[in-house]
Amino acid sequence: MESAIPRDLQEKRTCPHHKADKEYLPPFPAWTSRFENNAEQFVVVYFAIQSLQSIHFDEHRKVTQYFQKNHLPEYWVPSTYRDHLGFYHLVVTIYWSSTQVFEAWFRSSGFEAWWKDKEREAESCGYFLEVYYPKISEFEMIFSDPKTPEGLAHLAKGMSGEIQEHGYYGSMRDRLPIAQTHLLQAESITKESRIEVSKKRIQIKGKENLSLIRSGQDWSHTVGNERNIYLKHVEPILRHGMNFLALDGKKEGCLSCRYMRVLDKDTGDEIDKTFGLAHFKDLKHLENWAKSHETHTAIFAEFMSYVREMQFNISLKLFHEVMVLPAKSQYYEYIACHSKTGMLQDERSFIQ
Repeated sequence: MESAIPRDLQEKRTCPHHKADKEYLPPFPAWTSRFENNAEQFVVVYFAIQSLQSIHFDEHRKVTQYFQKNHLPEYWVPSTYRDHLGFYHLVVTIYWSSTQVFEAWFRSSGFEAWWKDKEREAESCGYFLEVYYPKISEFEMIFSDPKTPEGLAHLAKGMSGEIQEHGYYGSMRDRLPIAQTHLLQAESITKESRIEVSKKRIQIKGKENLSLIRSGQDWSHTVGNERNIYLKHVEPILRHGMNFLALDGKKEGCLSCRYMRVLDKDTGDEIDKTFGLAHFKDLKHLENWAKSHETHTAIFAEFMSYVREMQFNISLKLFHEVMVLPAKSQYYEYIACHSKTGMLQDERSFIQ
């Protein structure tokens, strides 16, 4: 059994390790991604269109048309969601394995000129661009199935063997390379960090040690009773937890949450995949919600009931991707979006 942290990223720990002992055996198998030893920094982009009217899938070409140029992304996936104010969103999540390649694409493909054009501010829809630059030490991933990569795993060289650090609270931090030597605490928010480029174009400064979790579910291979249990019992509890974070998560340190349905790249049809994307003030707030809040304990209890009923033989596939980032590795820009969108939400309510 392997450590989730590859050897080339292992350091002498100066921060607590939560695993009980070296002989610990997880209750079920899990895997993580393995990257090339010279991997340094990646780019994850969320490009979105926002509208009170339904958005045709072809609108994704507003960004993907620029993929036909040089410096193509390694992976992209479309998704959709409708927020609590009734706004539709078409989201394209895009991954690059090099900041240099991404920046060259941004400048030379024509996308930057399109994005910065003042015409964007005059359109009937809104847009946002959220960009993250995680170093190899600043994220961790876990999968219930080693043959189904998601997200950053599409940029990896492959999967690990079974890993040891999972199945207990605190294991997320134990899998994160940077947490070996850093506590990753949130900064104190003392003032608003909005930058008004224009009346309709707002940038938001990054936050030190922001924790971003993308947690996904794939039920495309479930059938019969298993599919029925998941869709009628597990998924509604999951959706309730995501709605709580979106509407009332501030008290738990959640700055934003979206629960999205993945779309087929070619047709735009909904497929049997979802993922929640949540921003937490820091890793501790994410850990506390996962460990003790009633909405997450309900998700865990319902999931375990489902697993037991299926006698621990399930076709549901799960993964998550967690990043803990310095302020300088985050970029947010919103064009004509409503005030409850993403990191635009009133930051004064987070000041402590």
